[in-house]
Amino acid sequence: MKATQKPPAGVQVTPADLLRCAALYLRRHGWTQGTYYATTDALTSPACAVGAIGMACAGKPLLDPALLSSADEDIYHQSIAALVDYLDAFAPLFHVDEDGHLLDEHTSPFSWNDEPARTAEQVVTALEKAADEWDRLHMQGGENR
Repeated sequence: MKATQKPPAGVQVTPADLLRCAALYLRRHGWTQGTYYATTDALTSPACAVGAIGMACAGKPLLDPALLSSADEDIYHQSIAALVDYLDAFAPLFHVDEDGHLLDEHTSPFSWNDEPARTAEQVVTALEKAADEWDRLHMQGGENR
């Protein structure tokens, strides 16, 4: 089965599954900054972290999660939330205004991805570690808690 294929019926996909598939997608097809997907003629163009999660969920470039089924849209948003939780805990990037006030209490995966010093390996590693953290918090003996 390819990373972007739908699993067989009856198999529950977790946010950790999508995060790992997104990391695999980036390893195979490349990473980009400043846009969800790099413009190429290929069906599998380089993606940002969130774009890779969309590819893992939809099996094609996803620019509007509202086009997904409600179950797929839920798991897509849960996967992004798991990445944000991981980034908040282990790689926080907060934006502060000129008066020193916090503009957002959570790390934006978009801003984090687009930091000029960010590397593809850091993004892939963060997706994989976010998946591990989700599993640690939600799985018990291979089953959802």
